[in-house]
Amino acid sequence: MMIKKSTVKKVEDDPRYHDTWQLLKKYRDVIWSLELSVQQLKKQFEVEYGSNIEDFLESVYLAGADLGGTQIEDHSRCIERSQKMLSLLDRSVELLRTRHKNGEEFYWILYFTYLSPQQLKNAEEIIEQLRPHMQDISFPTYYRKRKKAVEALSSILWGYTSQECMQILAQFYPADEDWAK
Repeated sequence: MMIKKSTVKKVEDDPRYHDTWQLLKKYRDVIWSLELSVQQLKKQFEVEYGSNIEDFLESVYLAGADLGGTQIEDHSRCIERSQKMLSLLDRSVELLRTRHKNGEEFYWILYFTYLSPQQLKNAEEIIEQLRPHMQDISFPTYYRKRKKAVEALSSILWGYTSQECMQILAQFYPADEDWAK
C-alpha cells in the first residue's frame, strides 16, 4: 500500500493572498465603486430618513441608539473595509516612495500604470508620462522596472511571506529550505 504525502499549501504559495498585480489592476475600479457606494448610501439615507447621513449618525450616537444588524450598518461596514484596504495600499505606496532606494521612480511607474485617476491607453502613453520623472526610459526598461516596483510594493504589503523574500531568506538559510517552499 502506497501512502501519499500530504501536500499542505502554504499561505505564501496561494496567489489569492499575495497577488499585488491583481490588487493594483483593480485599484481604479475599487475607487470608482467605493465612491458610487458612498453616494448611494448617502442618497438612501436622505430618502429614508430625510436628513444627511452625518447629521443622522451624530443624532443616533448621541441618543445611544444601536443600528446593529441593519442593512445600513452592513453597507457602512463594507464601505469601511474597502476604505481600509485602499488606505493600506496608499500608505504602502507612500512608504515605497519615501523609503526605498528606487522609491521615486517606482512610485511614478505605479502611479501612471495603476493608480492615476484616468487609465492611460497603453505602455507608450505611460512611458511618455514617465519621461519627466525618469531619464532614458525605454519599453524594456519600463517593463523591467514595473516588475521590480510591484515586487517591492508586494514586500511592503505582505512582509516576509512574499515569494521574493522567501527566496532571499532561503539563500541565507539553505539547511531550512522546507520553510521556503
